[in-house]
Amino acid sequence: QVQLAESGGGLVQTGGSLRLSCAVSRTIFSFNVLHWYRQVLGKQRELVATITDAGTTQYTDSVKGRFTISRDNAQNTIHLQMNSLKPEDTAVYYCAAHILPTHDDYWGQGTQVIVAS
Repeated sequence: QVQLAESGGGLVQTGGSLRLSCAVSRTIFSFNVLHWYRQVLGKQRELVATITDAGTTQYTDSVKGRFTISRDNAQNTIHLQMNSLKPEDTAVYYCAAHILPTHDDYWGQGTQVIVAS
């Protein structure tokens, strides 16, 4: 059973920074793609950032230039560095790991980020 555990959320002022972490219970080389999603209560979950096993990254337009996804292979952890935070970034942030050939998906429990205006 694969477990993902997010940490690093909290309350921050507009313009501030947070660094989210996602610890994975097995080697992240097992996964083809690792994501950060976010969800606001009552809205659809939104894909925020992606990093592949080759290190390629992608971001949703609203966070480009402000957020950075990275992976620490030795620690089996992925991070999301969030800078210049805005109130609209307020959400629960989830990490997810996918194995493409088998269509296996694994999700964390989420960490709350609140950006005060």
